[in-house]
Amino acid sequence: MNEVERNIGPLTQLTEDEQMLKEATSDFAKSSIAPLVHEMDENAKLDKGLISEMFEMGLMGIEVPEEYSGAGGTFMMSIVAIEEISKVDASVGVFMDVQNTLVNNAFIRYGSDEIKQRYLPQLATGKVGAYCLSEAGSGSDAFALKTSAKEMDDHFLLNGSKLWITNANEADIFIVLANANPELGYKGITAFVVERGMEGFSVSKKENKLGIRASSTCEILFEDVKIPKENILGEYGRGYKVAIETLNEGRIGIGAQMVGIAQGAFNAACAYVQERKQFGRAIADFQGVQFQLARMATDIETARLLVYNAGRMKEAGQEFLKEAAMAKYYSSEVAERVTSMAVDLFGGYGYVKEYPVEKFYRDAKIGKIYEGTTNMQLSTIAKLLLR
Repeated sequence: MNEVERNIGPLTQLTEDEQMLKEATSDFAKSSIAPLVHEMDENAKLDKGLISEMFEMGLMGIEVPEEYSGAGGTFMMSIVAIEEISKVDASVGVFMDVQNTLVNNAFIRYGSDEIKQRYLPQLATGKVGAYCLSEAGSGSDAFALKTSAKEMDDHFLLNGSKLWITNANEADIFIVLANANPELGYKGITAFVVERGMEGFSVSKKENKLGIRASSTCEILFEDVKIPKENILGEYGRGYKVAIETLNEGRIGIGAQMVGIAQGAFNAACAYVQERKQFGRAIADFQGVQFQLARMATDIETARLLVYNAGRMKEAGQEFLKEAAMAKYYSSEVAERVTSMAVDLFGGYGYVKEYPVEKFYRDAKIGKIYEGTTNMQLSTIAKLLLR
């Protein structure tokens, strides 16, 4: 463990369970994920065997209660695991992040007893989940969605499309936000559980992305998909509440992913500057390099403190919206800044795929975009400060 990863105070001090999971996840990432990173990035596809191993370890159902075959862990345990995995591969980090902080959390919080019994054991033991909110004309304006759910006698007919859906290729269970009563505006939005294989459901175009390439990002189409009324997640017309509150928690997960990316790039740079020699000395001996490392380390620790603070507040049942927005905003800035500096420190080698930092750099950019852009986080922070 290098200096910047040491616990420096109560806020970053982990519980015994969190520390055990951190160590187990770190070992798993180094032994099972690291050898596959380059291949998965080049092929833009997650390794199936790796996905199975993650389920076996309980990483895909950390907060799912034991009665539903989950690990019975905490939100902070999810955050710690996401950070550790993202130090090695952010694609795998966001894969488990979406499963835990968005999909599983939504089922745990809003699912009826019947829905929990039906879906949580699947999500904890072998089925991947996806969260479907964004559309071509509905990004930051999340509730401008056009996907509709027409009420029939005993079901809804779902029509429309979703864009930028993470985990779409691997998922079997989808939480889909659609408007069941457009006349009511956002108060008609309802969350539905949709399963792969339902007639009229299809996964369409897979995006060819700059970073997190192994994480699938696809368009999803709905053509008269029949959704049983019992598949409403939460209450009819209250899907906007499901969306808002789930994404608030999800932003802390993205913050953890960004901290992991930054830490992974820093670790690589720290090792490299002690090996690379110029003018007869390791470049780590030059004060200019040392100052850059010091700034990087300080940025990372600051971002980690913000993420952990938001996570602890969430766990304590306190209001955490502002803190989550701050964590997501700042950690994404740090990830971009630190990975860029890591590329600089590697020099020409930082620009080629033989070395890890160019991938960390590419992976970092998405942090300012998904689960709420930087501008949306700043807007949220400002409104809450002035409230």
